Amino acid sequence: MLYIGLMSGTSIDAIDAVLVDFSNEVPQIIATHSHAWSLETRQQLLQISQSNQAVFPSTIAHLDQIVAETFADAVHALLNKTNYKSQQIQAIGSHGQTLWHQPPRCSGLNCRPFTWQIGDPNIIAQRTEITTVADFRRRDLAVGGQGAPLVPAFHADLFQNAQNTQIILNIGGIANITVLPANSKQILGFDTGCGNGLLDAWILEQLGVKMDFNGDWAKQGRVDKNLLEKLLADPYFNLPFPKSTGRDYFNLNWLKQHLNKESPVDVQATLVELTVHSISRSIQPFDPKRVLVCGGGVHNALIMQKLNEVLQIPVISTAEVGVDPDWIEASCFAWLAKQTLERKTGNLPSVTGAKQDVILGGVYYA
Repeated sequence: MLYIGLMSGTSIDAIDAVLVDFSNEVPQIIATHSHAWSLETRQQLLQISQSNQAVFPSTIAHLDQIVAETFADAVHALLNKTNYKSQQIQAIGSHGQTLWHQPPRCSGLNCRPFTWQIGDPNIIAQRTEITTVADFRRRDLAVGGQGAPLVPAFHADLFQNAQNTQIILNIGGIANITVLPANSKQILGFDTGCGNGLLDAWILEQLGVKMDFNGDWAKQGRVDKNLLEKLLADPYFNLPFPKSTGRDYFNLNWLKQHLNKESPVDVQATLVELTVHSISRSIQPFDPKRVLVCGGGVHNALIMQKLNEVLQIPVISTAEVGVDPDWIEASCFAWLAKQTLERKTGNLPSVTGAKQDVILGGVYYA
């Protein structure tokens, strides 16, 4: 019952690789590994995912192979930290690297929904000698869903509390929530909008560093209320759920169309408020008793502080309930691989808007 999960999110900061044992009721993480992207590959992925310009098919095909090879390298590095061999692993669940995500938002031939994750699973299976399950999102789209978020089903397995409504908040490049209501099986979830993605992209462009640790740079700025109002006026924030989004929507091009000579540090401070306000507005209607936070944003002390102030309920790391916040998403794709091999469904129509539950992903046998 050993499975490996591979996840690289919209921040494209690293590949999360995790080895999970599912032999008991509560999944047990055996080993973890954070695998860095090469600077060249990361820059290419960021440029493509944030641009509407045409890209040569050969460029995408080449990246598809490079991403797969890097994912396979992450698996080898993970196993090298353990005494396990590839033959002992049931399967790898590979999310791949999202280039574009265009869920159902309109009608007509020019508005066909699609989602595209690269990282050829044939290469991963061949190089690791482990059966690989991949391409999880498109089957949900095929039955009318958003293809995202997929993590809420796994959140329900980990955190369901029959006595109190609680929310699981994942702050990655994009933020999303899972609503686990008391005494109900109707689990909800959706992307709230911006997470760390714009914060990371803006500080990288302005200061040349990958992220704003603890929000230290943002603390030096002042929130521009006019800019904040313009950003929050984006139609996405008022869309009803189910809904999902990505870096191809919320990126520097989107931000810059709203800018008007604001100081860079004030923009960073305002982007923190954008993340906090869009998350808080999404959470408040559900009246939860607490919010459990995972993903990279849990380490941003400023975001966590402001969420506690605005929501006025406990907003705490999942670490406080015994679950490492940095490895939940990767563990989810290990779990989804297990669901697929066991011919069990992996999506939640109440979350994605799909017409039915379906088995997700394609299987590439070693």
